[in-house]
Amino acid sequence: MSWREFWNGEHAIYVNARHRLLHFEAIARDVAGLIPTPESVVLDYGCGDTMAANLLADKCAHLYLYDSAPKIEAALRQRYATAEKISVLSEAALKALPDASLDMVVCNSIFQYLSREEGRALVVFAAVKLKLGGRIVVGDVIPPHVDPVVDSLALLDFAYRGGFFLAALRGLFLTFFSKYRHVRARVGLTTFTIPEMLRLLSIEGFEARRVEPNIGHHSARMTFIGKRV
Repeated sequence: MSWREFWNGEHAIYVNARHRLLHFEAIARDVAGLIPTPESVVLDYGCGDTMAANLLADKCAHLYLYDSAPKIEAALRQRYATAEKISVLSEAALKALPDASLDMVVCNSIFQYLSREEGRALVVFAAVKLKLGGRIVVGDVIPPHVDPVVDSLALLDFAYRGGFFLAALRGLFLTFFSKYRHVRARVGLTTFTIPEMLRLLSIEGFEARRVEPNIGHHSARMTFIGKRV
């Protein structure tokens, strides 16, 4: 099973509905703070089954959502069917976006599920679609030293603050027997050091830097911004 197949199928990565909602709200709030201007056109690439896209749309002129999993794309189309400032893209529509038409491309919690070749291809795509001066935001990048134990502790801290601690404990127990654990063990996650991510962005024409804090709740992971120059 690939990561795309995992996300397109049934899974229990969120321990309950509150976890899912707070997760996407936290990401949306953090990303919204990085949108350059209210006139920006933004692409959220690999957005997942987000419940909080309206928080982003309120801060920009137009928001494009794209996820490669057909099941998630269908859910997004239904959820945001009446949202005038939100468009859900198919793969064909994504590729058809005009070159140099975007002000920001968000890739949050994406690069760990891509090979290094796929990650570079995504950076090349962003470089083509972004305007001069536009930015790519790469969030939730996993450093080599962050392992499942660190991930579990970050979840428990988030759960304690969010009021779903007991559900998180139960979820971690179930994760031990879940498809996620088996896919992570078999396929693995792609990690990056700070120099590796800066180099990846820089060689594609971005002026790159790390920004803190990371997008979302996981403080041990990293966020980078690349400005198209």
